[in-house]
Amino acid sequence: MPQKPQSTQPRRILTTTASPRTPTPSPKWHSTITLDLVLSVLRRTVLHPWPAWILVLSLRAQVTPPTHPAFILAIGYAVLLTLIAMTGVVNARVAYGLPRTVEVSEEVVVITGGASGLGLLIAEIYAMRGVSVAVLDLKDEKEVELCEGVEYYTCDVGKREVLEDVLKRIEEELGTPTVLINCAAARINGQSLLSISAEAFQKTIQTNLFAVFHTCQTFLPCMLAAPNGGTIVNVGSVLGQLCPAGLADYSTSKAGLSALHRTLEAELRVSGNDEKVKMILVETGQVATPLFAAVKTPNKFIAPVLEPVHVAQEIVSAVEEGRGGVIRLPAYATMVNWYAVLPAGLQRIARFLSGVDYAVGQTSSQKSHDEPTAANAE
Repeated sequence: MPQKPQSTQPRRILTTTASPRTPTPSPKWHSTITLDLVLSVLRRTVLHPWPAWILVLSLRAQVTPPTHPAFILAIGYAVLLTLIAMTGVVNARVAYGLPRTVEVSEEVVVITGGASGLGLLIAEIYAMRGVSVAVLDLKDEKEVELCEGVEYYTCDVGKREVLEDVLKRIEEELGTPTVLINCAAARINGQSLLSISAEAFQKTIQTNLFAVFHTCQTFLPCMLAAPNGGTIVNVGSVLGQLCPAGLADYSTSKAGLSALHRTLEAELRVSGNDEKVKMILVETGQVATPLFAAVKTPNKFIAPVLEPVHVAQEIVSAVEEGRGGVIRLPAYATMVNWYAVLPAGLQRIARFLSGVDYAVGQTSSQKSHDEPTAANAE
């Protein structure tokens, strides 16, 4: 058969040119400077008693007369810082008593909402130290990846019957629970009070407040019966006191959690069990977890976004030291109580300047309904 003549026209070669990627702008040098960093440096230098006394010793080494103004000023400053430090120690001892005895190898830690976020980090820290850890969450066991040494229990902590059944399993498999860390939290809806549905509001209250009520009532008797007592950690939020716009359900639940925590703390003190069971309230600002994805920090210098590992380390350290108290991070969270006593006019000016009422991104109510709420951690 005659061959088909080949075409003399040049072939077209199709080429695709990759669109140039937009380079990610490198953070500016001053973006890492925050109020917390400044205060941390000051606390370790000019506001710490030891450097102040070193200055006094240095002046004495230079044979500075005790009547010299520089020596008088230095020793007065050193004495002042020492008194402030001692006052802080005495205040903590009077408020929260002596720390309980903690045997790390004998502790059994229960973490709600421990399949993700802050709860997951705490579970991993304890597991690496060889502590028995039980994680309670809504997710299916097949969907959860936990490190070795962590036992997972699918559980809706808002349902008392399910929680009591899980407690029996924990006692049989791990032992008597001595540490309870409530990290489970509902997703932030980010809607105004007129926009949020009653079902979404109720679900937030159920997860953030009623679940803590159930866990405290269920696990507290075990701690009271344990030889070394126990510790209850409730993870709240500074938003429970600031109450920004767009967070009616979340702020209400966290304010209620704070009240519940303090009431239980008072009841333990009245009953004489405050030395045996320690209470730790954690009130933080924004944490870099999926829970706060809809929230944008209004001021990175004053209100930096916290790394979950930093918060987890603070909680674990407080529990292992056997002390009670309040953990507030970042630095501005420690000043929230002072904000509450300001005149209403100054409070409004402070809210405007901080931008706290404009920090919440508006999310659809459909998204909040479709996604499980109790399976998230702070």
